[in-house]
Amino acid sequence: MIKIQTVCGFGCGSSLFLKMKLQEVLKANNLDAEIFCGDIGTCTSAPCDVIFTSEELGDRVKDRATVPVIVINNFVNKQEVTEKTLAFFETLK
Repeated sequence: MIKIQTVCGFGCGSSLFLKMKLQEVLKANNLDAEIFCGDIGTCTSAPCDVIFTSEELGDRVKDRATVPVIVINNFVNKQEVTEKTLAFFETLK
């Protein structure tokens, strides 16, 4: 099972919103993954296959991450979230 971590500053605000958006995309495309929220301070120590985060935090996460980091510029832009999520799943094939 693919493990996706959504990351924000404290792990309970925008990361939760992004988690819900990713769940919508996965459901609409018949994809399955475990999605959980994380915070900027501890996100790189949590085992996962990919990290989704904001543009604001992207560089900070990328500097420390050992997994792909997907930057979402606008969490409410369904097209962007969908395209970037599906592009990640394509890399798994």
